[in-house]
Amino acid sequence: MVKVNAVGMVCPLPVIETRKALKENERVETTVDNKVATENLRRMAAQMGYEYDLKEEGADRFVVTITKTQGAETAETDPDTAAKAADEFVVVIDSVTMGNGAEQLGKNLMKTFIYTLTEQEVLPQRIIFYNGGVQLLTEGSEVLEDLQKLAAEGVEIYGCGACLNFYGLTEKVKVGEITNMFSIVEMMRKAYRIVKP
Repeated sequence: MVKVNAVGMVCPLPVIETRKALKENERVETTVDNKVATENLRRMAAQMGYEYDLKEEGADRFVVTITKTQGAETAETDPDTAAKAADEFVVVIDSVTMGNGAEQLGKNLMKTFIYTLTEQEVLPQRIIFYNGGVQLLTEGSEVLEDLQKLAAEGVEIYGCGACLNFYGLTEKVKVGEITNMFSIVEMMRKAYRIVKP
């Protein structure tokens, strides 16, 4: 087993360093100093089909052990997996407005865009929110109901954790899952098609 000291590392470095170590090792023990990092590592392990174990050794010391399981990561490493259907697409949203120009018009357009997604015959595989777009995932958002409807229909919804933290909105998220930049890059890289309003 190899050990990774990720104390003091900011997102997504603990995930990146752990993933590197897993390429050459069956089991990796990563020490981090915050719960967000443990959640990011848990999601990575789940995506790859690996076993995850967490030990809390103090208020700011957590030890995560990730163990490879036989036959795991097949879908993760298959470059054609994300492109198995021509209709698959991913939506990325980085603002509360759609396009440039009048702010109120942009907000109205974004609201209409997200509502229109709910009416499509083919729904997006996932919607990724980052930068100012994460505000749409929180309480008081005018599009929250439509996003919850999409989530109930099986659309995966993700919000950038660093962005939510920057805006002080982490505790106000009402739909979707908080993720990290490493996962966002992976999801975008593997997307068959990306739609950005």
